[in-house]
Amino acid sequence: MMVETAQQPLSFFQQEIKFGKAFPDKLKEGFYTEFTSLLESGIDIQRALNLLVEEQENKKVLSILDGIRSDLIGGSTLAEAMKKSGHFISYEYQSIRIGEETGQLKNVLHHLAKFFSDKVKLKRQLIGVFTYPAFVFLITIGVLYFMLNSVVPMFEDVFKQFGQELPFLTKKIIWLSKHFTTFFMIFLGITILMFIYGYYSRKEIWFRSITSRIVLKIPVFGILIEKIYLARMCQSMSLLLSARTPLINALDLVEEMIGFYPIEHAIHEVKNDIRKGESLHQGMSKFPIFNKRLISLTKIAEEINQLDLTYDRLAKQYQEDIDFRTKLIGTIIEPLIIVVIGLIVGVIMVSMYLPMFNLSNVIK
Repeated sequence: MMVETAQQPLSFFQQEIKFGKAFPDKLKEGFYTEFTSLLESGIDIQRALNLLVEEQENKKVLSILDGIRSDLIGGSTLAEAMKKSGHFISYEYQSIRIGEETGQLKNVLHHLAKFFSDKVKLKRQLIGVFTYPAFVFLITIGVLYFMLNSVVPMFEDVFKQFGQELPFLTKKIIWLSKHFTTFFMIFLGITILMFIYGYYSRKEIWFRSITSRIVLKIPVFGILIEKIYLARMCQSMSLLLSARTPLINALDLVEEMIGFYPIEHAIHEVKNDIRKGESLHQGMSKFPIFNKRLISLTKIAEEINQLDLTYDRLAKQYQEDIDFRTKLIGTIIEPLIIVVIGLIVGVIMVSMYLPMFNLSNVIK
């Protein structure tokens, strides 16, 4: 098993509350894109960074870039300066270190720009998919609250005047109406407690292992999440291997940045198998998170020594599949939500009108 030392959570009041990143992904995308363009035009790193600092309008990012520039003037490499700033993940500054050592810094910066471009694009797609359902869910809760706390009690007062035995469904809806506020507060409290507990346990191995398995088993969404992280892995491997990074080192960096336990654990074990003399595809074949097609193409790529090109093509294919699935989910969710809301409202209204139908039969 992969060994990881999780930091002990601080008390809630001792932690610094942060609202967003000082250097968000969208600005990183622009930073790497402009940095690449300046270097390709023949400007050296120092002058390019000076220009980026001068045109920067975001004060936090300006402070970060100014600190990097000062460290460069002091004799640090770009990778060392970025690491010292504390606003870049190890994948970024380690990739740049490799680019500096191999003379492929422009290529590395270009790939980092693409990496953050895809990340921002995917985040927007997911927000677009989930925004409508979340909004409709809140509206549904509001409608349900109104009906159970205002409409149902009004019908209950009318039913009392009938003096007749109420249908089973009507009784249950009335009972739910009387206790709905209590149930809702209990549900809300449990949700908040689960969120807090998950926040403090998010770095624990057991917690990440369990939650990732649950996520992968969710219909439709599980496959989407799996492909998102496989695409990220393939893109990262393509970048690192194209910069002539040794395979073990490339796997080390991908393990650090991937942020998804099943792939992290698999990569950790695959590295051990490679050190024992096995090939990459043999190590990957032991883990179900890697599908047969990925393993087969990895095997072929190893034989012809084109892992970087193969993973680049795979990353593009995964991205196309992700685009298709996010659109499909958005198409499916909208009518599904309408059906669910219709059923909820329909059941409540039918249960309220059932006693009236029975009363009309008695009168006849």
